[in-house]
Amino acid sequence: MSENLSQQKRILIAVVLSFLFFVVYDYFFIPKAPQNEQNITHIEQNNSAPQTTTANTNTQAPKTELSVNQKEEIAVVKSEHFEAHIDSLGRIAKFYLSDEKYKDENGKSINLVDTSLSPLPLEIRFSDAKINQEAFNTVYTASQKTINVNDENTTLILTQNLNDLIITKKITFHKYGNYDLEVNLSKDTAYFITPGYRPNIAVDSYTVHGVLILDKDDKITMLEDGDVENDESFSNVTLMAASDRYYSAFFYNFEKPLNAVVTKDNHENSIVFASATNNFKATGYIGSKEHEILRSIHADLDDVVEYGWFTFIAKPMFEFLNFLHGYLGNWGWAIVVMTLIVRIILFPLTYKSMISMNKLKDLAPKMKEIREHYKGDPQKMNLHMMELYKKHGANPMSGCLPILIQIPIFFAIYRVLLNAIELKAAPWAFWITDLSVMDPWFILPIFMGLTMFIQQLITPMAIQDPMQEKIMKFLPLIFTFFFLTFPAGLTLYWCVNNICSLIQQVIVNKLFKNHKKEEIAKHEHRS
Repeated sequence: MSENLSQQKRILIAVVLSFLFFVVYDYFFIPKAPQNEQNITHIEQNNSAPQTTTANTNTQAPKTELSVNQKEEIAVVKSEHFEAHIDSLGRIAKFYLSDEKYKDENGKSINLVDTSLSPLPLEIRFSDAKINQEAFNTVYTASQKTINVNDENTTLILTQNLNDLIITKKITFHKYGNYDLEVNLSKDTAYFITPGYRPNIAVDSYTVHGVLILDKDDKITMLEDGDVENDESFSNVTLMAASDRYYSAFFYNFEKPLNAVVTKDNHENSIVFASATNNFKATGYIGSKEHEILRSIHADLDDVVEYGWFTFIAKPMFEFLNFLHGYLGNWGWAIVVMTLIVRIILFPLTYKSMISMNKLKDLAPKMKEIREHYKGDPQKMNLHMMELYKKHGANPMSGCLPILIQIPIFFAIYRVLLNAIELKAAPWAFWITDLSVMDPWFILPIFMGLTMFIQQLITPMAIQDPMQEKIMKFLPLIFTFFFLTFPAGLTLYWCVNNICSLIQQVIVNKLFKNHKKEEIAKHEHRS
């Protein structure tokens, strides 16, 4: 951008950058819920192992024919926070979250494992198609039928006896849905084991579906649904997670890194497996991506909560929000206070931008005269424009740069408020009883649009193009429409942000008006 940007161009840049938040990002970067996903009752399952050793990775291994009763349960594990059901193939077939905040609108505990979506947690697939066929047609035996995590013995041993191979899974469960897993084979055989298909709960337009890989160098690789073309192998993996917006199923081992393979199902959904030939050790987890729970399991599990491009800003933002919540005890008021503090910190930038808008509005008639006078000579027009800016201490870039600098901060807050499961079932005040869902009465989005419209009325503009003027007039209405279905926590943030902008604009307008009066008085005194 050159220094001679016109007021109209700067306004258009601001509009485009605003839409980048809510339209372009939503369309291109946030996967939408697969159509009819909630109505799926059965998907044809392909239980073959990932094809990582073949020349053509797109070649599918033969589908496994199942003759065992997969619905048969051989063990049930219970704690105050979850209930897990183990099926006859040694997999977690159901996983209910028992805490009140995770219950659905009918008061029932949500189930994070959908048996129609393969693979299930702890499912093993063998590279050898013959062994794989036999494994999916041979039932496991369990050392215990029922386990209570509060009791002494919380270890479940699952055993599968094949013709020439014995598989043993030793699983020790803990209260939050985390478990220590050890797999042993009677002889070396290449196999793959998975933490499971991502939990299939948070299905909405903000949900990010996919697989996260963290290696020992702390490099994060995200493979969202639709990103995987061929099977991809990873070594030195410390964490492999299949996640949606609020929930995750993962394996981790920070002491002895794992080997992982990311593949896809018939619907382009990303699936992660750990590969081994005999002994396999890891800690697994199924549950919410609540920071307090993850940190209580392991200090480094925060990486499961991923915010995209601006993670380096978003993580400190969440920590600050969490800090405020610790004092205020209410996530809604924590959002309000955080927004106020951020606005105070950014006030110098906002102030410069607002002052610039006032100056440029005053110069608009002179700028128009220069454009008309030198419209056939752009070089002279730019030269006189620069002289005009210099004479009156105006800088067209001072209105644009603050917006560019603030975008990463606002975008990071946007991602934090979308992804924080801590807001689920968290009330603010009055009619807002859940900050993670939309305002049921649409009061916040309408109020946000109203404050945006009022601010537009009092913000100095030098728009001369009729089309640009129409765009600006409709902007509050368009933003209100987008925010109608946004989570109430996010809408609350933008409401408070708009109120701050409105108050700042009133103050700046008054200061500028007084400054102009002083300048006029000085000029008259000199005359």
